[in-house]
Amino acid sequence: MGYKVVIAGATGNVGREMLNILAEREFPVDEIVALASRRSLGTEVSFGDKTLKCRDLDTFDFTGWDIAFFAIGSDATKKYAPIAASQGCVVIDNSSLYRYDPDVPLVVPEVNAAAVDGYTKKNIIANPNCSTAQMVVALKPLHDRARIKRVVVSTYQSVSGTGKEAIDELWDQTKAIYNPTSEVPPSVYPKQIAFNVIPHIDVFMEDGSTKEEWKMVVETKKIVDPAIKVTATCVRVPVFVGHSEAINIEFEDFLDEEEARDILREAPGVLVVDKREPGGYITPVDCVGEYATYISRIRQDSTIDNGLNIWVVSDNLRKGAALNAVQIAEVLGNRCLKKG
Repeated sequence: MGYKVVIAGATGNVGREMLNILAEREFPVDEIVALASRRSLGTEVSFGDKTLKCRDLDTFDFTGWDIAFFAIGSDATKKYAPIAASQGCVVIDNSSLYRYDPDVPLVVPEVNAAAVDGYTKKNIIANPNCSTAQMVVALKPLHDRARIKRVVVSTYQSVSGTGKEAIDELWDQTKAIYNPTSEVPPSVYPKQIAFNVIPHIDVFMEDGSTKEEWKMVVETKKIVDPAIKVTATCVRVPVFVGHSEAINIEFEDFLDEEEARDILREAPGVLVVDKREPGGYITPVDCVGEYATYISRIRQDSTIDNGLNIWVVSDNLRKGAALNAVQIAEVLGNRCLKKG
């Protein structure tokens, strides 16, 4: 016995990855349907050894379906998620629309799995921002030991976080660099992304931060602890898949780097690769297609009394989006929903 599952936005990068991960993890599915906008009707997507043809999201009746994974962006989610929820289907939403709603749990299962229980208020659970998800997986076990006061994070975020058009833009611009007769001006990003870095993700806010940076602050407080102070600088880099983060942590109590390394080795969802030699660390290329959040470069920060530096890398399409959503569904099934 299993669940009746809906994938809304099945033709996008995250939707396809959700289908892959549901199959890989053998999530108990009795029936599954792929939904997309009308322009993608009939498009085929894979689920394990099955091929699904996309149906119309606009006319779909969610009655009798158990779980709907939404990967369709905030605007469409605003329209369709309340419909699905009102028809008795639990929505796990990957957009930012509900993350800051006090009646909607924002969940990273390794960190705050029990928060899933709050889904009954709106029948909706929010998936966090990709850069937040991997960071809080690393922070939580350390916070439990020594209480984090402040986090300073700089991100190095891949173009897949923006979507297929951004992947194409990086690819086309990279080829154009080697072809003097070709030019690919920026369209997805405000500046050239090939062989460049752009310290600008999402819109600018009044205080000079970007919304991506604001998300990391607010979401970390909601998921881990509202007392933690966070400051972030988010940067887009010419990497196809995989987000990296350089994180500086200030604790209330002293935490030795060796103890921190041991704690992280035992932490759920974490793999420590930390050899102090050339190549003894993880890069985005190494993490693609993997489930884990990888941590390297664990070392004391001697400029403050209780400081630590870590390097955190994860596949943003997996832990940053699709994997976390599937893990939420697994927790939901174990704690709340009955199969069949």
